[in-house]
Amino acid sequence: MKEDFLHYLWKFKKFDTLNLKTFNGEEITIINVGQYLELAGPDFFNAQITIGNQKWAGNVEIHLKSSDWYVHHHERDEAYKNVILHVVWEHDTEIFRKNNTEIPVLELKKYVDAVTISNYQSLISPKSWIFCEKQIQEIDEFVFKNWQERLFFERLERKSKPIFDLLEQTNQDWEAVLFCLLAKNFGLNTNGEIFFKIAQTIPFSIIRKESFEVENLEALIFGTAGLLDYEKEDNYFKDLKFRYFYLLHKYQLDKSYVEPVQFFKHRPDNFPTIRLSQFANLYHSQENLFSRINMLNSLKSCYDLFQVSASEYWLNHYQFDKESPKKKKSLSKSFIDLIVINTIIPLQFTFAKSQGKEISEDLIRLLNEVAPEKNAIIDKFNSFGIVSKSAFETQSLLQLKNEYCNKSKCLECSVGIELLKKQLVV
Repeated sequence: MKEDFLHYLWKFKKFDTLNLKTFNGEEITIINVGQYLELAGPDFFNAQITIGNQKWAGNVEIHLKSSDWYVHHHERDEAYKNVILHVVWEHDTEIFRKNNTEIPVLELKKYVDAVTISNYQSLISPKSWIFCEKQIQEIDEFVFKNWQERLFFERLERKSKPIFDLLEQTNQDWEAVLFCLLAKNFGLNTNGEIFFKIAQTIPFSIIRKESFEVENLEALIFGTAGLLDYEKEDNYFKDLKFRYFYLLHKYQLDKSYVEPVQFFKHRPDNFPTIRLSQFANLYHSQENLFSRINMLNSLKSCYDLFQVSASEYWLNHYQFDKESPKKKKSLSKSFIDLIVINTIIPLQFTFAKSQGKEISEDLIRLLNEVAPEKNAIIDKFNSFGIVSKSAFETQSLLQLKNEYCNKSKCLECSVGIELLKKQLVV
């Protein structure tokens, strides 16, 4: 038995509410269970109940045992002085407020039927990958779709927080924020944080000034990445190195050092040299990129905007001084899909939120055009019969797995709550 199950029982009144009595025999009528806070302090705020002939308004605290009140030292805490009812699974001792008045106790185990308890035990045990993996596909489609939408926006809320932090650091410069977010996206999982630090190191005002010449952008970005710290025979390398130190002198910048970029385990098309060149060419070819991205409303418009390739030198190179068969290094549609998922959608959401605008339907519509992601988590859900048709659905499932399943929050999950409502099948 866990306390969150008791929270669920009280919140949804999943017990016999018609014959309730305190442990001392006084009749209880629940008028309002109160607001579930999930914060410090009592569990349910501003509840309304009648005990005997007296109506009470105040807070409700829930524990597995009455003695937990003292274990958690609530008797010393002013936040608990307005508790009007102590709801417990098992009553093992009397509880008193700081002023020595006794708090009425409802022992819940007397009022919960066996089916509800069995359903709960069936839901939380045993666990292999997720608790409900054998039952999740039984959930009503309407309920599941609504839950996916909520999960999606929970995920966007989480993604918006570091964007707002970045805005503070850049004096509310959305273009500079976008520069950093796109850099991280271009670095993928392995180099994402390194690319992000590279973008943070270069003042975006300099990117604006030097964007007319792609070699200058490459020089700044490659130099900051430490890729020009060597001696090579290649003329293109020598030119970038000369430009880099000229730009350092021009803008009176100190040479910065970041963690070395990683080539290991990458396919050549994902080498940091290629991705950084494509990134530089994007900012060379597009002015006012934030405004353009904020107006994107279809996947085709995203593909059109990100039609960029690495510089000509990289047609027959993946690394400096090493020639390779000639191949144009353009951004693939699958890579642009990742940009849509990880940069465009979160940025549009955050900007709209900052402006007090509602664009939820537009975001869902755009992400429904994007192919579903492919990873181990999505593959596992697929094996349980939860097959995603778009990135909107896969993003929701990632949120479900990471924030609910992994944290055993079944009783805060619509899937778990629906399964608890079902009759136990023996």
